[in-house]
Amino acid sequence: VMQRALLRRSAPLAQQAAAAFDSQLAARSAPLLQRLDRSMSCVTIPPPACMLRPLEVPLRYLFGPGPSNVPPRILAAQGRPIIGHLHPEMYTIMNDIQRGIQYIFQTENNMTIAMSGSGHAAMECAVFNAVEPGESVLVAVNGIWGERVAEIAERMGANVHRMVKAPGGYFSNKEIEQAVKKHKPVLFFLTHGESSAGLCHPVDGIGDICRKHNCLFLVDTVASLGAAPIFMDKQNIDILYSGSQKALNAPPGTAPISFSERACHKMFNRKTKPVSYLFDMTHLSNYWGCDGQPARLYHHTGPVSGFFALRESLAIIAEKGLEESWRKHKEVAGYLYRGLGDLGLKLFIPEADLRLPSVTTIAIPDGYNWRELLAYIMKHHQMEMTGGLGPSIGMVIRIGLMGYNCEKSNVDMALHALADALKNCKKSKV
Repeated sequence: VMQRALLRRSAPLAQQAAAAFDSQLAARSAPLLQRLDRSMSCVTIPPPACMLRPLEVPLRYLFGPGPSNVPPRILAAQGRPIIGHLHPEMYTIMNDIQRGIQYIFQTENNMTIAMSGSGHAAMECAVFNAVEPGESVLVAVNGIWGERVAEIAERMGANVHRMVKAPGGYFSNKEIEQAVKKHKPVLFFLTHGESSAGLCHPVDGIGDICRKHNCLFLVDTVASLGAAPIFMDKQNIDILYSGSQKALNAPPGTAPISFSERACHKMFNRKTKPVSYLFDMTHLSNYWGCDGQPARLYHHTGPVSGFFALRESLAIIAEKGLEESWRKHKEVAGYLYRGLGDLGLKLFIPEADLRLPSVTTIAIPDGYNWRELLAYIMKHHQMEMTGGLGPSIGMVIRIGLMGYNCEKSNVDMALHALADALKNCKKSKV
């Protein structure tokens, strides 16, 4: 009874104390709330109108040099729920990607990873890690990609020597060996699939020349991987890289790359650190579990969804088989060549065995403005074809049919669009 009476008496006292405390707290917090209100009212730039509208993306037939249309299976893989980039399940997916790259590169190299970035990321990673300032680099330039590698090497302080030919030109093994003897480079660069000109450059024997003269052999296969044969180990290629958005059919943003033991010995025995922290293979080799260490340490946050898509794209090629992928690209390209001939169009690369199966180049037809032709095709057919790039601008029109787009039905659509444009675009009388 006494306890109940005490509780009855103390309840009003507790309520009075709580009320007093609340009023004191309100008094003290009022200036803070006023300052918060004032700070929120200081926003002078309104939300942009474009961000208050839903995202709209048109449906296009991407029949240019890349990116190519992405199949539903890969889109679905990229749309899976995000997991942590350092979760064990993510490491399993990264391991799968390594095995897939080894298969499509035809290599047993342990130092095989995917860069977080486009093909340019792999390009810079290769040069930054294999070359030190002042060292000699030899670059075969027959299109834009040789130009890019030469500039990247110059920017990081290399002594760059160029072998230059017009777009569509190629280098004999004799020419390459003479240049290697003359300049004594630590690295020789060649583009396997020069998409700016539509050339698939021969590779056999060049790796042997580089080994003979103690030079690393770096090859770009961004536009050719999965569409034309390449054998990293058999052809003695020391560094090979590609991109996700061409015949691999994944969205842009990841880039396979692999290093031979010779390349690893060079880049892990440097006198100076690579100029890029993000692309430093000392760290990336650990992030990808290639350095033999028991733990993978944080280096950067990889593109988790991009790796999902890349893993699925490599799985599709593994299921299909490399030989079948190469065969189909060659067959569909041949079907396109015949159709272009029927339209009276001239192929830019005259030698059939030097044409890049994934990206076909045609000489701009006489009397036509190539920009008008391409604009007409985009407007009336929702179809992307492109002009030249770098030194091939004004010389070619490029048609890309690779991966998911590598079908004869798409060739028929592309030929119909070209025929329509040739019929309806004005032709100069000059």
